[in-house]
Amino acid sequence: MELVIPTIEMKQAALDYRQEYFDHGEMAIHGDSGFDEAATYEDWLDKLVEDLTRDDGYFVPATTYFGVVNGEIVGTLQIRHKLNDALRKGGGHIGFGIRPSRRRKGYATKMLTIALEKCREMGIDEVLIICYKTNTGSAKTIINNGGVLDSEYVDDCGNVGQRYWVSTGP
Repeated sequence: MELVIPTIEMKQAALDYRQEYFDHGEMAIHGDSGFDEAATYEDWLDKLVEDLTRDDGYFVPATTYFGVVNGEIVGTLQIRHKLNDALRKGGGHIGFGIRPSRRRKGYATKMLTIALEKCREMGIDEVLIICYKTNTGSAKTIINNGGVLDSEYVDDCGNVGQRYWVSTGP
């Protein structure tokens, strides 16, 4: 497993990755920085470059990766370089998703492990990761990486979210 910055050379594999979600009836891809809604792959790549330095009060700088295993895109992951009030409430430092056909194989846990190392390199000592209470797979992934449940909240749609903190220290 490696985390790779998306490139134009990955276009067809990325489009296939996105289509698998859609074919599975999932229109939202977690940790994708809007790839699920992008008009074109090229537009999305341009957005990812903007995301690296975007800091306007609503958006914070962020880096988006593909999780790749043996040349196959198995997941997406975004690291937000800092938190603002909105991310403290319902987004956190890291968002991630695994393609439907590759779930329950340990890829999310490994992807998050690598992301936490990258956070440590960025100087982020405590990482906030949030998931819905009904998403037991994500909760297990977070806990497997040292996540400690801090609190629960109810979002505007009535979903119960859980806030976990993970230390990136030794």
